[in-house]
Amino acid sequence: MPTRHPPFYLARAPWLVAAALSVWASPVVAQEQSALSVQTLAQQWAGDAVLKSQRPGGSPLRMEVQVGALDSRVRLAACGNMEVYVPPGSRLWGRSRLGVKCVDGMSRWNITLPVTVRAWGEAWVVKNQLAAGVNVNDGDIIRGEVDWAEEPAAVLTERSAWLGQTASRVLTTGQALRQGMLRPTQVFQAGASVKIVAQGPGFQISSEAQALSAGVIGQQARVKMDNGRVTTGTVLDVRTVKIDL
Repeated sequence: MPTRHPPFYLARAPWLVAAALSVWASPVVAQEQSALSVQTLAQQWAGDAVLKSQRPGGSPLRMEVQVGALDSRVRLAACGNMEVYVPPGSRLWGRSRLGVKCVDGMSRWNITLPVTVRAWGEAWVVKNQLAAGVNVNDGDIIRGEVDWAEEPAAVLTERSAWLGQTASRVLTTGQALRQGMLRPTQVFQAGASVKIVAQGPGFQISSEAQALSAGVIGQQARVKMDNGRVTTGTVLDVRTVKIDL
């Protein structure tokens, strides 16, 4: 009997199967968004946003921005246009989150990435550990470089904001002075004898009085003057209360 040859398409079946698999597999790779591309876009956007947020003439800070990687278990569909944004309740300061969403693709997705923003600059730093309740003086504080964004509370930039204040909690060596760490110092108790300084247009007078409330520098205190009049003034120091007429 004559030899029968398999049809052409059967003889080439292995090649056809391989080609078919190749055609089928290529779109799958193309349809997945690279995690690295998402992270790179977020990194560039965050760096630009942080630079633009610095106020002209403000304290010079050396900014560092690091966007974390996408969770390796997450798979994203390919996207023609992605947008980066700061989620509500977050800000580009310290440890936070960035949102990235697909606005042009077959599948719309929305994910978040971890981001750390550091802001290095000079600040007032605790020289040696201070106990709670201790008055803070020049010998306790030095200048040093710290990460302003390490904690949410604002850094104290003015010397007058901490000099003579009282530590509200234990302050450790190397810690930057921030809002909430200090409180005004009480300088006299109710019942103490104080001096009243009254000022008006073109004149100033002083007299003795009795404190009716505790005196804290920079805050209001009630006093009773020699003539029996009760008034309120601003505590200037350990014995002086200023009254504006």
